Amino acid sequence: MFKSKIKTLALSISVTVFATSLILMPGESLEASIRGLDMWWEIVFPSLLPFFIVSEMLIGFGVVRFIGVMLEPLMRPLFRVPGVGGFVWAMGMASGFPAGAKLTARLRQEKQITKLEGERLVSFTNSSNPLFIFGAVSVGFFQNATLGIVLAAAHYIGNICVGIVMRFYGAKEKEEIRSRPIKRKGFILREALSALHRTRLQDKRPIGKLLGDAVTSSIQTLLMIGGFIILFSVINKMLYHLNITTFFAEGLSALFTLLKLPDQLSIPFISGLFEITLGSKLTSGVTEATLLHQAIITSFILGFSGFSVQAQVASILADTDIRFKPFFYARLVHGFSASVTTILIWKPIYERFSDEQLSNAIPVFARHNDAFWTDMLYWFKTAGPIITISSLIVYMVLYARKHVNH
Repeated sequence: MFKSKIKTLALSISVTVFATSLILMPGESLEASIRGLDMWWEIVFPSLLPFFIVSEMLIGFGVVRFIGVMLEPLMRPLFRVPGVGGFVWAMGMASGFPAGAKLTARLRQEKQITKLEGERLVSFTNSSNPLFIFGAVSVGFFQNATLGIVLAAAHYIGNICVGIVMRFYGAKEKEEIRSRPIKRKGFILREALSALHRTRLQDKRPIGKLLGDAVTSSIQTLLMIGGFIILFSVINKMLYHLNITTFFAEGLSALFTLLKLPDQLSIPFISGLFEITLGSKLTSGVTEATLLHQAIITSFILGFSGFSVQAQVASILADTDIRFKPFFYARLVHGFSASVTTILIWKPIYERFSDEQLSNAIPVFARHNDAFWTDMLYWFKTAGPIITISSLIVYMVLYARKHVNH
């Protein structure tokens, strides 16, 4: 009871301070809001929407169940999750945060995975997508496409490490209903096709209804994501202007000195704990640090995902019985494993490719790589707002028709 009262008091004070800072610093809060909004409607919305819609359609048509049967022999022994986890893992890496959480919650709602399996699955299927790592961070912030190879390798290897660690999670817990491994009675492809057909027949919605539901569900999730991005962009800005970020950064100085990292990286690190984009950008601007030091901090920030992404995941998981706490601990594991991996692969990967580029062995590749990700970012910033506004209009039409019919 006492802890509950302390929690209530702490939350009340925090919200009051935040509201007061918004009133006292309206210009800074507006600037942070616009920054978050720009990131959402230029890149996040148009890049995630197709993946969300397609994944909903694949689940409805039974394709995910087909993939689950095919990947069962791989995912079950390695990560102790059903084969459908392979689909969630692939979609999570391709589309980025928080696609893995959305798909995991969807599978849990359909009883394709158990509660423990959902907690294991969501822990290692949420990751940054290649566009963000290569385009925004490596090329956009560091102007170094080769660094993207190291960051991406460390990030996805860290994901695998988290999956292997989480396979031991919940070993002593018992569930009332467990999803048992599929027992093959014959050719696995035949069983997979049979499972696909059964799943399609169980979903009695016509194709038009299935597509409409996929669009509305995806846009609702993306609206929620946009709200969190804008909120945490403002929170991060307020914490900086209230000198709270500086206060915690000074406390980290001793730890950074012990780890032989420059003190100047502490403020970007604290900012990255809240929002990965700002943290990565500030890290790239610390001239006192070597590129390796910057890469280590950036890898941790990408692995930890930031409280902004974690809040998005928590909101999605709230519709299920999947607990958020294992996901949070997994983010710490991901951050540390990605940082350690960055140190281990720095010489064999980055220094090797850098030496080749300096010796003019592959300068054309480097230039083309930079140009590709720069063009991708430019295309999203140009076409992204148009896609976002058009999609929102479609959503409003579908939403209005649905409620008029009811």
